[in-house]
Order: sequence, then structure tokens, then C-alpha cells
Amino acid sequence: MTSASIFRSFPPPPGKGQITVFEQIGELNHVPQEQAKLKLQGYPDVSVNKDSTRNLTQRENAKSAFLLHDETMSKRVYHAWQDMGISGALEEIVNDSDQVPNWISSVAQKLLVLSRWTGSLHGSFFPHLALSNEDIVSRYSRVVHWTTSPIKAFSWHPHTLKFSYALQDDTVRVHANFTELASSLKHTELVPILKHKLQKNIACLDWQPNSSSVLAVGCQSCILIWHVEPTSLATRPSSSSVQVLQESGHSPVTSLSWSPDGRILMSASPVDTAMMAWDVALETCTPLRRFGGGGVSLVSWSPDGSKLFSATPSNVFRVWETRTWNCEKWSTSTGPCKTACWSPKGNILLFATENHPVIYSLTFSEVSDEKKPVIFGSQTAMATVDLSETDLQIGDSSSVNSCRVGGLIQHMSWDSHGERLAVVFQGNCDYIAVFRTKLYPLLEVTPCGVVKGLDGETAEFVQFQPNYSKGALLIVVWSSGRVGYLPMHFISSSTSVSSLEDEIKFQQHQHTFSSGIYSTT
Repeated sequence: MTSASIFRSFPPPPGKGQITVFEQIGELNHVPQEQAKLKLQGYPDVSVNKDSTRNLTQRENAKSAFLLHDETMSKRVYHAWQDMGISGALEEIVNDSDQVPNWISSVAQKLLVLSRWTGSLHGSFFPHLALSNEDIVSRYSRVVHWTTSPIKAFSWHPHTLKFSYALQDDTVRVHANFTELASSLKHTELVPILKHKLQKNIACLDWQPNSSSVLAVGCQSCILIWHVEPTSLATRPSSSSVQVLQESGHSPVTSLSWSPDGRILMSASPVDTAMMAWDVALETCTPLRRFGGGGVSLVSWSPDGSKLFSATPSNVFRVWETRTWNCEKWSTSTGPCKTACWSPKGNILLFATENHPVIYSLTFSEVSDEKKPVIFGSQTAMATVDLSETDLQIGDSSSVNSCRVGGLIQHMSWDSHGERLAVVFQGNCDYIAVFRTKLYPLLEVTPCGVVKGLDGETAEFVQFQPNYSKGALLIVVWSSGRVGYLPMHFISSSTSVSSLEDEIKFQQHQHTFSSGIYSTT
């Protein structure tokens, strides 16, 4: 059930000079910035200097411009093919036609004209195909301002205490085992920095389940599979630690999703109508193709592994059954699907479209017989929450200050217990919306509050730590380059009445604990 004024039910949002620090017994706590203690005990302090990564990227681009001029023609054509595909290689040949035989130049020019003509014809139906690789990644990235955000992608490991993030200079940094290191003053954290010549325009990161060391990186021209051993002391893993997965016509890669058992890596590119199911060990892939949609922009396995969601750049999205790989198709009237997330058991899918500020839900029958795979999804999606922009009054009723919250949705994250849902909005919204969710007997989504960072910061991306046992832990990538941690201690919706008093006492103890787990910056 929707409500045009869902934000009217929210607690008053924090105003200028305040910051959200944690949730306790169902309430988000905000404190003055000067009193805030932003470092969470046992977790690394991550703050990326926006100017430093930009300057480094500019220096490397200038350096590469000189190096490429000295390369042979064959190497330049090869690098152009890696970066931009067959059309890039043809353009390189045509631009340097004096360095190749006339017949090769003539054939390349005719093929390039044909490629552009067919591309423009196809592009008239799917305008995203006319975009550059960088613009495609920017449009379909889960990060709000991918081109300017200091952190371009982020990923928690599904089982171990580890996360990775990509920077503007196309390096990836890995933080692991930081709570163990924090307990020992004799050790400092080693942060491996992953860099590769093909690691350009990173759109997504995803850790392999049931492995502590394998990280998939979706790039402009390929997928890189890094093997980052947790016991290694190397801060710059060598090229021998990486596999390169490439498939013609399948780039840029904007979405990756491992199956929950870690056996299959699914990849998507908005310019390819096929998803690729990768056997990483063999470096082979199987295309899963359905015509209609103009490509695949987003893929996501359900937590139980029985289903796979795939969105397209058009108004079509599909849910696949992963035993026989049949699928069901839905169409929206409000634009392409922008973001989606699964409930813990994979029987509820929440999604939002590009042009409508509403969260929709689809329900699926739970799989009772694995030998008879079915999807059994709702025939129509239900509009669950209306997040239209709303002006909210800051503070008490006597306050004259207000702020605007809501709008078109960029990204959603649902915690692994199905208790909290965080929503990031498109544009420059200062606030993140947080909802309480209850799955049984029917899905309920109710307001919890809004999260605010430091003054001048806007949210770029959010993700819940998958293996957090004390409630939920939300990380927020802020536009300043800061990674913020928001612990959420709450009473589970499944808690029985008889244990409610004990749970409240525990939460009150946690409140005292939470007040002291931050160290002053």
C-alpha cells in the first residue's frame, strides 16, 4: 500500500550541523558534528582525498599519451580493440592509414562505415548504444555520481570481515582482518592495492562466496579476477595474481553477481543482449540470451540461489529460474529498472525504476521441491512505498527550517536479516531514507528515519555488512570520499513477546556500549 506522504510519518530529520551516528531501540540518533566520534572501533578509517586521486589520474593519462605514440601500429590496434572493441581497432587503422597497405585501409574504412550505420540504426531504438563506454558506465553504475565520486565502487565480502573499493585512479584497495589488527598495537593494517593495465572505468566489484581471496572487478573491456591471499604481506599483488575474462561484444561490464555457492559468476553489459555465466576456473562462459531490451544492465542472484534478476536498459526485466534457466518477463510503464534487492529467503523482490519515485515489490512462491523448479512470480508488481519529494520540518513544531527528502531512487540495500532497508536518491539529496521491514505474514515497510552525513556531504552508495551479528551495520560512501559506519541495534520483528523485556534490557546495555565505540577523529 502506497502513501503519497510517506515521509510525513518520519521523525524530524537532523538539520545543519548535525550528523547521524547510530540507531538504538528503533530510533536514529543525531548529534552535533563537533561532538561526533566518527571512527567505529575495530573498523578502518577510510577517507579518500578527492584531489589526490584526480591528480594521479591526470598524470597517468598524460604519461600514457606519450607512451602510446611510441608503440607500433599493431600494438596500438590491439590496445584499441581491448579498450573499445572492433570499432576502436578499425578507427585506429583508418586514423593511421599511412602506416598500413592501401587495401587494408580501404577495407577498414568500409567496415567502419558499415559498423557505424548499423550502430546508428540500432541506436535509434536503444539510445544508450550511442554513448561512450564511460558514459554507459556512469549511467548504469549504482554510485550516484560515478564520474566525480572519489570512490567508484564498493563491496563487502559475504562471509569474512573484509571489503574493497575502487578509486578514480582505477586502483582497488582491500581492507581485511582489521578487527584483529586493531587489537594489536604492534601491527598496522596492510592494504593491498590492485592495479592492472586493463583495469579502467571500474563499474562494479563482487567477492566470491566460500572463498576468502577471490574478487571480481567489472571494467571497461573485461572482467578481472584477483586472488588476494589474506596471509600475503604484499601491498602490490603482481599480475600473476589476476585472471582476465573477456568476451567479444560484452563490454563495458556494469554488473557482476556470484551465485551463493560461488560456482558461477554472472556478468552483464548494457550493449550485449546476453548475460554471461562464467566458469572462472576454466575461464569459459555460457551466454544466456533473450531478445528484447537492448542489453542487460543489472544482475542479482537471490540469496537462496534459486532465482536470478536481470534488468535491461529498456522497460523490460526478467527473473530467471536457475536450474533449467527458464525466465519470466515483466514490463514497466515508468522507465528502465534502476535498482533491485532480494529478501533473505529470495521470495520477495523490491525494485525501483528510473523515472518514478516508488518502490515496487514482487512476491514468489518459496521452492518446496528442488526437483521441480518454478518461478511462480506475481503477475503484477505492487507499489509498496511512494518516495516522492517532500519538504520536512527540521526539529520541533516551532522550527521554521525545512529540508527536502526523497525523489527518484538510485540504489537500495536490504540487510541480510530482512529488518532494515536503506534508500539512496538520485541527484544531490543530503539524506538517506531508512525503513523498518517485516516479511511475515505479509511484507510491511514502515519509516525508521533519515540519515545525514557531515554538512556538504551527499550519499553516493550504501551497503549493509552481510555478516553483522549485532543487528545491522550500514556503510555509506559519502561524496567527500569518507566511508561512514552506521551501527543499527534494534529489536527483531521476529522476537517473541516473552523475550521482549530481555531484549529491551540488552538494547539499553548496547546503548551504553554504542556511545563509547567511536574514537574521536
